[in-house]
Amino acid sequence: MKKNKGKPPDFIIFFVALILLGIGLVMVFSSSFYTSTELRGDSYYFLKRQVFWAVLGLIGMIFLANYDYWKLKKYVKFLLLINFVLLLLVYVPGVGIEINAAKRWIGVGGLSVQPAEFTKVVLILFTAAFLSKNRIDINNFWSGVAPPLGIMGICFLLILKQPDLGTAVAIAGTVLVILFAAGMQGKHIFALAVTGLPALGYLMLSEEYRRKRFFSFLNPWEDSLDTGYHIIQSLYALGPGRLLGVGLGRSRQKFFYLPEPHSDFIFALIGEELGFVGAATVLILFFLLIWRGFKVALMAPDKFGSLLAVGLISMISLQVLINVGVVTGSIPVTGINLPFISAGGTSLFFTLCSVGILLNISKHAQY
Repeated sequence: MKKNKGKPPDFIIFFVALILLGIGLVMVFSSSFYTSTELRGDSYYFLKRQVFWAVLGLIGMIFLANYDYWKLKKYVKFLLLINFVLLLLVYVPGVGIEINAAKRWIGVGGLSVQPAEFTKVVLILFTAAFLSKNRIDINNFWSGVAPPLGIMGICFLLILKQPDLGTAVAIAGTVLVILFAAGMQGKHIFALAVTGLPALGYLMLSEEYRRKRFFSFLNPWEDSLDTGYHIIQSLYALGPGRLLGVGLGRSRQKFFYLPEPHSDFIFALIGEELGFVGAATVLILFFLLIWRGFKVALMAPDKFGSLLAVGLISMISLQVLINVGVVTGSIPVTGINLPFISAGGTSLFFTLCSVGILLNISKHAQY
């Protein structure tokens, strides 16, 4: 199928991504300057790192927005191999970095890189490329559904071992959405639900720290100084924000009360400093991005582009749902960043690269 190369990209996606990135940079500085000063001796420490990754991400976004997306197919096997190598490197002494008993990072010079963020994009690319092949019959479980599930399962287990259940679940959910969009049969969906949900329940309750998190989510005030601490402090941040917030830079919870105020719980700081209006504005921006992303998927000129767009925007959607759910005490605590906004270099880089691919698909979309 001939692709239209003269069409401009979806500017709503482009500008919304830039606005969210700008909000993120402001909030990363606001939420981290005190801890950066006290712990690093540099109030701009986290901001400088975030700006560095933002610049790299914007370069990646611009490049991929102008690199024909269907050409990515030929690199799928190579990227998948690199992905598995990176996931294994986190366990190599001297290469992998352990923080708070979690082995999720590898050291590259003076930077730390989280391979699971690379896995998100590569697995979406692989699944979309595999299911878009003409010879693949999605109605046949073993030849159409099982291969992407198998590759996803390996990635799931490697990430789970780090341990990072939240990211593993987000990746699994994204692959399932792509399979559903590709036309997976209802009986296969039912079978996966029957086997997958009990397995997820077992994973949540099998480890003591996960079990404590789950039950503390149901009643965080029962153990307010330990397992319920994150949720309670997050709610203490959201509550005083009211309609317009306490003012940008005037958060009280960021003074060593709320854990990870610049990363996993940055949405709570947005609610505290910018109030309901600020938090709602961020959610509306995400809604616009997600709406346009799925529209691109619906109007893509080929199956590969459609499934690729579905996967990329679904991953962003799931991360937003999980992060906001944790911050508002709606689901158990798990470490998932808020796309574009939370501090986290690797996550920001690959999120912007994902937007670049979406923009490229939108240039060929048949509106």
